[in-house]
Amino acid sequence: MPRRARMYLPGLPYHIVQRGNNREVCFVDPENYQFYLELWRECSKRYGVAVHAYCLMTNHIHFLVTPEHADSISRVTRVIG
Repeated sequence: MPRRARMYLPGLPYHIVQRGNNREVCFVDPENYQFYLELWRECSKRYGVAVHAYCLMTNHIHFLVTPEHADSISRVTRVIG
């Protein structure tokens, strides 16, 4: 049975955490960090997500964001994977 879709309310801040599989390293080179941030920048503009803060670790990331629309966060995370 599929999990229920998450509900995001526009205008409220959310803490997003993404981890590598089995806590493996996601970012090997400094260029990986830059590429990931550029992807977030493009997607957040396109889908209406305000990014307030972020922290990129070697095996996971943290983002503090506020969506403009109910599906904004889902659309960004779908593209970023």
